[in-house]
Amino acid sequence: MPTENVVEVRGLVKSYGPLRAVDGIDLTVRRGEVFSFLGPNGAGKTTTVEILEGLREPTEGSARVLGLDPRADSARLIRRTGVIPQDFRFFEKITPREAIAFYAGLFGHPKDPDVLLRQVGLEEKANDRFENLSGGQKQKLGLALALVNDPEVIFLDEPTTGLDPQARRAIWEVIRTLRARGTTVFLTTHYLEEAQVLSDRVAIIQHGRIIALGTPEEIIHRYGRPEVLQLEAPPALATLLRKSLALPVRVEGDQVEVEISRKEDVLTVLTAVQASGVPWQRVTTTRDTLEDVFIRLVGKMDEAGARAEAGTAPEGRDP
Repeated sequence: MPTENVVEVRGLVKSYGPLRAVDGIDLTVRRGEVFSFLGPNGAGKTTTVEILEGLREPTEGSARVLGLDPRADSARLIRRTGVIPQDFRFFEKITPREAIAFYAGLFGHPKDPDVLLRQVGLEEKANDRFENLSGGQKQKLGLALALVNDPEVIFLDEPTTGLDPQARRAIWEVIRTLRARGTTVFLTTHYLEEAQVLSDRVAIIQHGRIIALGTPEEIIHRYGRPEVLQLEAPPALATLLRKSLALPVRVEGDQVEVEISRKEDVLTVLTAVQASGVPWQRVTTTRDTLEDVFIRLVGKMDEAGARAEAGTAPEGRDP
C-alpha cells in the first residue's frame, strides 16, 4: 500500500513586493511521521508553516493539508489539526486546567484536563494562572491545548524553546507518543540535536528554497564530511602517516586527524601509528552531526548569495 501524504506543497511562492520569502517549494509529509523544517531566521520556514495553517495566502503554487485547502477549508481543517505557535500566549488569568476545559468545549471533545497536563508535565501547575507560568510552562500548556481535539496533524513551532533539558526531553517523549499513535508532527526547531533525534525526515530551507531533504542520516551521508579518527599526538606523527597511508591526514591543534571511510581503516591507522614509534595518547572517532551539516550548507548558501550580488557566483553549481 502506498504511504499517504497528509501535507502536499507544490511550487509554493510567497512574495512581499520584490522579496520572495518562499521561492518555489515542493514537499510532502507522510501520515504518522515526524517531519522537521529547519532554517535560520528569515529563511522562510515560518511563512511556509503559516500558509499550511491557513494564516497566509500563497502568491503562487498550492498547499494541501489532509487534502484540504488551508484557507478555503479552514473551518473543516481546524478540527483535524493542532497548532502551537512561537511565543504562545493566552488569557492571563486563566489556569491550565481551565484553559484545557475551555478548549475542549470549543471543539466538542470531552477531555480530562489532568490527563493532558500529566502528558506534558504540567500537572503541578494545574491551578496556577497563566501570567504566573514560566516561558517553558506556557509552551507546555500550548502543546496540551494543541492536543485537545486529537489532531491528525500537529504543527509545533519551536515547542521546546525556553525549556530546561529535562523538560525538553519530556516534550520529546510526547512527540514520540504522538508518532506511535499515527499522528503526523510538523516540527520547526532551532535545536538541531532535537531534529536529528526525533525526525523521520527533515527539510532545510534557506532564502526561501529547500536546499536539503531526506532522513537525518541521508543528509549527513550526502553532505557531511568523512568520519575522522583523532589522536592526541605531535605533528611528527602526521608526517609519518602521510608516507605510510593512502588516507587524508591533517593536524588540528594538538591532534592528528585521519579521514576514514571503512571500519577496516581504523585498524590500518592504528597499526601504522604503533609502527611509527611516535608517542600518542587518546584516540577517538568523530563524524558530522545534522547540526554540522546544517551550518555548512547554510554558510555555503550565504557565500553563494554574496558572490551572486557581487557578480562573481560560479555558474551551474548548487550548494
